[in-house]
Amino acid sequence: MLVVSPEGRFDLVVKDLELAETRLERNPPAAEKAVLERIKAHLEGEGLVAEAGLTQEELHLVESHAFVTAKPIVVAEAADAEAFDSFLVSVVNASGYISFLTVGGTENRAWLIRKGATAQEAGGAIHTDIQKGFIRAEIIAWDDLVAAGGETGAKHANKMRVETKSYVMQDYDVANFRFRK
Repeated sequence: MLVVSPEGRFDLVVKDLELAETRLERNPPAAEKAVLERIKAHLEGEGLVAEAGLTQEELHLVESHAFVTAKPIVVAEAADAEAFDSFLVSVVNASGYISFLTVGGTENRAWLIRKGATAQEAGGAIHTDIQKGFIRAEIIAWDDLVAAGGETGAKHANKMRVETKSYVMQDYDVANFRFRK
C-alpha cells in the first residue's frame, strides 16, 4: 500500500500511463493489448489501475509490468485530528484489516485482524490460548452497544449474539471470548 499526497497520486497515474503507452508501442499479444488499452483509457481519466475493474485473469496478463497504481493507494491531505483519524481508518481498510473491540474490567482495547477472519482467529489475535481452547464468542455490534448505553443495556435489549468459531468477524464487533484453559 502507498500513502501519497494528491499531487503524488497524479504523478503515479502519469508514470503508469507512460508505462502502458510504452508497452502498447511494442505490439503485445492480442489479449494483453486489449487489457493494456483498457488500462490506458482508465489512466487517461486519472483513474488508478486498481480501480479499473480488471478480472484476476486480466491482472495476471499485465502483472509483469508492475503498475504502481495497481496497489492500494491512500491519499493523505489534511493535518487536523479528525482528518487524521479518518486517514488511519482508510489505511487500515486499504490494508485488508478490520478492528474488533474487547471491553470490560479496567481495559478496553481495539484489535486488528485481517478481513474475513473468524471468531476463533480473532481470539488468537489476543492470545493463542483463546484460539486453542475456543468455545464461543459473545458478539455485540458497536452501534448496538452505544445505542443501548453499554454492555448491560445491550444484553437486556437482546443485542448480544452467541457465535461459533466459524463466525466471520465484522468491523467494530465487540467480542467477549469463552475458552478452555
